[in-house]
Amino acid sequence: MSKDTKDFNSLLKRLAGELDGELHFDSLMKTLYATDASVYRSLPLAVALPKNTSDIKKLIQFAAENETSLIPRTAGTSLAGQCVGEGIVLDVSKYLNKVIEFNKNEGWIRVQPGVVRNELNNYLKDHGYFFSPITSTASRAMIGGMVGNNSCGTTSIVYGSTREHVMELKVLLSDGSEVMFKPMSPDDFALKCKQDDKEGALYRHIRQELGNPDIQKNIREHFPKASIHRRNTGYAVDYLLESQLFSSSNDPFDFCKLLCGSEGTLAITTEIKIHLDPLPDPCDIVVAAHFNSIHESMKAAQVAMKYTPTAVELMDKIILDCTKENVEQSKNRDFVEGDPKAILMVEFRGKTIAEAREQGLVFVDALKEVGLGYAYPVIGPERTSSAWELRSAGLGLLANIPGDKKAVACIEDTAVDIDDLAAYIDEFAEIMKGFGQEPVYYAHAGAGEIHLRPILDLKKAKDVEEFYQISEASAKLVKKYHGSLSGEHGDGRVRAAFIPMMVGQDNYELFKRLKATWDPKGIFNPGKIVDAPPMNTSLRYEPDMVTPEHETKFDFSHVGGILRMAEKCNGSGDCRKLPNSGGGTMCPSFQATRYEKDTTRGRANTLREFLTNSNKSNPFDHPEIKEVMDLCLSCKGCTSECPSNVDMATLKAEFQYQYHKSNGVPLRSRAFAYINKLNGLGSLVPGIANFFLSNGTTGAGLKKMLDVAPERNLPAISKQSLRQWYKKEYPRLKGKEIIKTVYFFCDEFTNHNDTATGIKAIQLLRHLGYGVKMVEHAESGRGALSKGLLDYAQKVAEKNVRVFSELVDAEHPLIGLEPSAILSFRDEYPRLVDKGLREKAKSLKFHCEMIDEFLAKEIIAGNIDSQSFITDKKQVSLHGHCHQKALSSVNYSRKILELPQNYKVKVIPSGCCGMAGSFGYEKEHYALSMQIGEMVLFPAVREAEEDALIAAPGTSCRHQIADGTGRKALHPVEILFDALKR
Repeated sequence: MSKDTKDFNSLLKRLAGELDGELHFDSLMKTLYATDASVYRSLPLAVALPKNTSDIKKLIQFAAENETSLIPRTAGTSLAGQCVGEGIVLDVSKYLNKVIEFNKNEGWIRVQPGVVRNELNNYLKDHGYFFSPITSTASRAMIGGMVGNNSCGTTSIVYGSTREHVMELKVLLSDGSEVMFKPMSPDDFALKCKQDDKEGALYRHIRQELGNPDIQKNIREHFPKASIHRRNTGYAVDYLLESQLFSSSNDPFDFCKLLCGSEGTLAITTEIKIHLDPLPDPCDIVVAAHFNSIHESMKAAQVAMKYTPTAVELMDKIILDCTKENVEQSKNRDFVEGDPKAILMVEFRGKTIAEAREQGLVFVDALKEVGLGYAYPVIGPERTSSAWELRSAGLGLLANIPGDKKAVACIEDTAVDIDDLAAYIDEFAEIMKGFGQEPVYYAHAGAGEIHLRPILDLKKAKDVEEFYQISEASAKLVKKYHGSLSGEHGDGRVRAAFIPMMVGQDNYELFKRLKATWDPKGIFNPGKIVDAPPMNTSLRYEPDMVTPEHETKFDFSHVGGILRMAEKCNGSGDCRKLPNSGGGTMCPSFQATRYEKDTTRGRANTLREFLTNSNKSNPFDHPEIKEVMDLCLSCKGCTSECPSNVDMATLKAEFQYQYHKSNGVPLRSRAFAYINKLNGLGSLVPGIANFFLSNGTTGAGLKKMLDVAPERNLPAISKQSLRQWYKKEYPRLKGKEIIKTVYFFCDEFTNHNDTATGIKAIQLLRHLGYGVKMVEHAESGRGALSKGLLDYAQKVAEKNVRVFSELVDAEHPLIGLEPSAILSFRDEYPRLVDKGLREKAKSLKFHCEMIDEFLAKEIIAGNIDSQSFITDKKQVSLHGHCHQKALSSVNYSRKILELPQNYKVKVIPSGCCGMAGSFGYEKEHYALSMQIGEMVLFPAVREAEEDALIAAPGTSCRHQIADGTGRKALHPVEILFDALKR
């Protein structure tokens, strides 16, 4: 470390002590913020999490005095490199996320910049309003970032961009002064010009510049066509020019127009007042028109715009093919017919379904009349949200293209007039042919904006050069059509170099003068929009780098190794969604802490950084990796919900296994990994064992020795194991004539701790006419998997594959009670067993089911009906298990619980319960575990009627519900068994 660096760190330490918020300059935090969703990487000086305006003022002063800079950041989903830089990253998402004021009568709201768009709309919906710009990242995109990029989204053809909704901006200028920008009359403007301060200087400068007839002429001649409402190239002086001060318009002058899309280069926003729209018509349908060519779909977009749709969006074949391999999105593509080159999704809304459908059918008739398209499925309101989810996942799904070649964001934000769209795309396709490219087309087609992406390997110098050449060729074509190089993603690093070409050198010099007037010391996000470094430098990967190979216990060959699994994360930030902004399971620790290090993205970036650049003999032996993995609950939410399918649970297990090699295995990890053996010993004398576990002295001592939270109750050992009961009692069970025989997986939790549940499950099956076989087999190894003891986990996996591959088939499935245990066959086993067993493991996984799945399928087959159950009325609140949500579906549990005629089931919209096996038992994780439970699950359980049943398939979930609410939760099969007619 140099003397200068040491001196700077001492300055940062002093600054940290002056802030109410946080300032981090350790290696981990800098690594986490070195990238966003773009291709760029730049290690920042520090990361600030300000708590208030005072903090930001101090940071501005520090930057000015020490010749550094501030890089504003919200969700970090920018595609052009706006959030990447060498200064201090200013992350407002952690603390500056409050609603300040809401005026329902006037239809506006004032918020801090870190408020998440979907969370805001969740707050507004009961009041009949919403903030209408909706980006594909709306579940984590924040209002501050949307202002910075002037975000638009799918409905911009109706509602316009963020710029049209911003009413006021409270900002801090580069001298630290606080000002409010809003529309103003000519008289107010004149008064501002008389102020002898920084604000006054800004007004005087813009009056001088835009009052110049030559400058006016240059802007009007060289800027993108005004008919393109998604135009965001450079600074929006064209909007200022069209105010009443400089034109015949009656529009008031408003600096907010300039700041929207300025990417944090002119000021730091602290408060935003936005106009709200009434909620749209409630009923929507989507026409998913299928085409055999991109050209055809572009022509169809022109037709669509004649019928007042509310959204017109394009997906091409490459993206559609990526959805096939994504666990979650493969469920959402049921409307796709054949193998289309493109699908145009056109939304129509009405006050009734009939009204919306009629509009859609008129559009379909119009397409047929001109011979465009080959299939026109109309998606009804019950399925439109999943169809739009498929489209929104497009960005992340592109990371699923196998190998190092990826769909690269560099020309993905071009916008042209809708009437020029088809011709523009045809010319673009010809240009791409010259580069040997078949690009990805992903578009807001109704707005004339196409998210085009070439497929490049930016680890190769040749492709890095082509990265620039393609961008330049695209810029020239956009200029030919008087289009905008940026529609909504901004210029950032990736497009800034082409701005002089797009608007002319004179207008570019105007931009530079604006920047110099607003920010003379260059402290606000330098190198973006103006004075940007070459666009093919500071990339994530060094040209012609060799991707390091790492030997692993798990088989990562399907993605090219463990490092490439981490590299699949493209920064789209889906893992930053919150319970009220996007729901789902991923990522429970981030939802509670709101720290970037607790996201799947943060963990993947940390793995990528250290596995790529480590000089250690064991590249996994880094405390930074250990820190980011610590709060991963291994919930598997990312396995399905991450559009890139970054499997963090498996990555964590592998990391722990490798880390143990250098650091040993902690006692607590051994205890949880070998819980089956310990419970087996305890089951020899269950009374004594339970006394030892529950006694105030011995139990407390055991918890202290293992660092188990004292607030937790250790699971009791059953008086007899399930295996013991089965051998003795099963032959005596009576039931209907056997229609099918199943194998029952006697997992370690059901066998020793939840024996009563296992007994009811077997009795239920036999009562309904199913034979149940329980053979000798190994435990599931779930505890060992969760603690990285993969040698042991591999042994039990191989034993189980050898046993059940010879017994189990479609007619004789293997079923299990505990989701995390039985689903190991489906998830980890095929990648963990020895090569010689992998094919058997892959075949076996298709015949291994949760008991909920099995029973639901038997109901559908007509083998089970409601006649076997009572008709009493019952309310059931159902919490699904994380692994079930990722690898199966909660709908199976819901279906079996609704089998009794008068049982009404409500699925709690919860993510992870917070227990996650041993995680919630661990002393240092207890508080976070309970915090996660309090987000959705605990309140929902408390709000349930006193006589309502609480259902949860997972054993740890049931323990968490008991500890967090005092209510007893039951496995769904227990509820079904209790509902049998006697």
